[in-house]
Amino acid sequence: MPSTNTEISGILVIDKPAGITSHDVVAAARRLLGTQQVGHFGTLDPFATGVLPLSVGKATRFAQFYLKSRKAYEGAMRFGFATDTYDATGQPAADPAPVEFDRAALEKAFRDFTGRVMQTPPPFSAKRVGGVRAYKLARERKPVELAPVEVEVYALEVINTEGDLARFAVECSGGTYVRSLAHDIGRKIGCPTHLASLRRTAVAEFKENQAVTLEGLRQTIEAGKLEAVLVPLEALLPDCPALVVRGREEQGVRHGHKFELAQSLRPDRGSRANHMPVISLLKILNPERRLIAVARHVSGSVYHPDLVLV
Repeated sequence: MPSTNTEISGILVIDKPAGITSHDVVAAARRLLGTQQVGHFGTLDPFATGVLPLSVGKATRFAQFYLKSRKAYEGAMRFGFATDTYDATGQPAADPAPVEFDRAALEKAFRDFTGRVMQTPPPFSAKRVGGVRAYKLARERKPVELAPVEVEVYALEVINTEGDLARFAVECSGGTYVRSLAHDIGRKIGCPTHLASLRRTAVAEFKENQAVTLEGLRQTIEAGKLEAVLVPLEALLPDCPALVVRGREEQGVRHGHKFELAQSLRPDRGSRANHMPVISLLKILNPERRLIAVARHVSGSVYHPDLVLV
């Protein structure tokens, strides 16, 4: 276990196993790391596996930038019957029906569900209805009425079909329920469907090939090699430009003061105003190239350090 006197900050990309909650993974990491400062960037259902980025130390403050980020999954839909949870953990809504669909019809349905779509969350979800979690009402067999929300499906493709199963890959916005996607596609093609399996392969820049199991994390910590699997703060938000500040500028940023970009860093004055590229976020580094803040665009060439790491 790392020393409690040593501050650990960064992201651990965990390969979540099936059968435990995202909170269970966080609790396990807290015990292994010896710190309570551990969170996660987006819940995975207990039956799902795969990429679960854990934020440690100062990285917990970056959740605001990741909770709605793009996510990628691979899974399988089982045709023939729906369930009350929309996945394999639920009770069948009816006796299994004969499976009658062809790949062409399924691919057409996939195209219909690509882009911006209105999606109703599953009754068994953490959404609130009158202040009560929807899944609590659903467990008590009480009616659950959830309003549809707009989500975006960037890519949705059939990998293969075999019998009553169709394997698929999907990339979607944060907040998308893949369970609802499977359920709605079944209704679209006229064949009751539920999500048979689900594995998350990416969250924003965090990929499956970076993921370590909880057992692997334990072994890494015992070997004193935590840094080998810890994504440092400076590597977060890789699409955001970085700005190095010194002296009084650095002190101003550390105190949360607004600042103006130098003339040489501003958008080209020859560009038309409504076509000027606007950098919404800037990573602010000190002369040692350590991340000290994330600044948000205010107006013109003015930025405000919304997140300051002190």
